[in-house]
Amino acid sequence: MSGKGDAAATALARIQTDTVVAMLKALYPGLQFEIIAMSTTGDKILDTALSKIGEKSLFTKELEHALERNEVDLVVHSLKDLPTVLPPGFTIGAICKRENPCDAVVFHPKFVGKTLETLPERSVVGTSSLRRAAQLKRRFPHLEFKNIRGNLNTRLRKLDELQEFSAIILATAGLQRMGWQNRVGQGALGVEVRAKDQDILDLVGVLHDPETLLRCIAERAFLRHLEGGCSVPVAVHTAMKDGQLYLTGGVWSLDGSDSMQETMQATIHVPAQHEDGPEDDPQLVGITARNIPRGAQLAAENLGISLARLLLNKGAKNILDVARQLNDAH
Repeated sequence: MSGKGDAAATALARIQTDTVVAMLKALYPGLQFEIIAMSTTGDKILDTALSKIGEKSLFTKELEHALERNEVDLVVHSLKDLPTVLPPGFTIGAICKRENPCDAVVFHPKFVGKTLETLPERSVVGTSSLRRAAQLKRRFPHLEFKNIRGNLNTRLRKLDELQEFSAIILATAGLQRMGWQNRVGQGALGVEVRAKDQDILDLVGVLHDPETLLRCIAERAFLRHLEGGCSVPVAVHTAMKDGQLYLTGGVWSLDGSDSMQETMQATIHVPAQHEDGPEDDPQLVGITARNIPRGAQLAAENLGISLARLLLNKGAKNILDVARQLNDAH
């Protein structure tokens, strides 16, 4: 078997891949796993904002070519890097239990002890995400935001060694996986495989975490219906409590001045363990989960679509259209 370690994302991608391989080895002690390092378009183009590159498969295309050529059998991704519509022939065969999905603020050493609110006027905050920038501009109008790219090591080095950034925004899960808690596709790992490779689907399907899977189906359905991606500020969050799946979604203008946010909920049965699911391997938002009941998957998808429709009916399309036009113009 082969997995994926990412040459440019280096340490974090290798840790994520090693995590999945370790789980598989525990389940299948007789199998051998080979990890092959690869890099992607998104890893190589580091001087351009993600929203400007215009490639929907920035972090997946080269890896999917390797899957297609049978050079690897499975690829480990941060789930946020996987588009909500996958190319024909590919599917997400496993979604592992989610870690902390929150963002973290990491400050330049000279601002340790500060908060975003108490940073000096016109301090520069680095982020590669339009969504993060739009949300923060709305809340902290005294700050300036600038694109920053590169792997975690590179971004932290830019923060510490250059005088350009007062702080940067990163995913908490990445920092935790690297063991850098002291500096604190978002949180969930997805395993992409060939859609018709039943043996590999059976192999990795046991890694599905039922609650994380259903939450991610709802989130991806929301994003797909809104056509949200790197070029527009769209956010979505889920929480599960007392048999209810709560889905909160929002859209923002690029400068954060206009926004819309709503929450919906649905009763969804989360199986305590894997149960019999669909026989014919239908995909929902690019995910195949034969060992999770079909009804629960459909309920999660419908929740995501319903919330997206609610926002669109309330005028979200206008906010997103303007954001896309402004982003393309710049």
